[in-house]
Amino acid sequence: MIYLILIFFLLILMIGAAIYAVVQKDLLYAVIATGVISLVLTVLFYILQAPDVALTEAAIGVALTTIIFLITIRNTLRHEDEYNKKDKLKSPAK
Repeated sequence: MIYLILIFFLLILMIGAAIYAVVQKDLLYAVIATGVISLVLTVLFYILQAPDVALTEAAIGVALTTIIFLITIRNTLRHEDEYNKKDKLKSPAK
């Protein structure tokens, strides 16, 4: 009974994080939400007695994919920074 409640709680948490990741406008928060989804999925796999799949999901889903997304976001120009550069170019120098 306790496992069923835990599984339902984790599923609701995962669905909430997925909706948050889709709705979120800031890419950094969306990537963190996808990391939470992978972490919850890792726990679910472990509860469902699939430790090898849980380890793979933890290594690839939580760690590697999240790190690659964060490095990519860091190396791209943010939308807000692009507008600030355009405003600096338009305004006359004093």
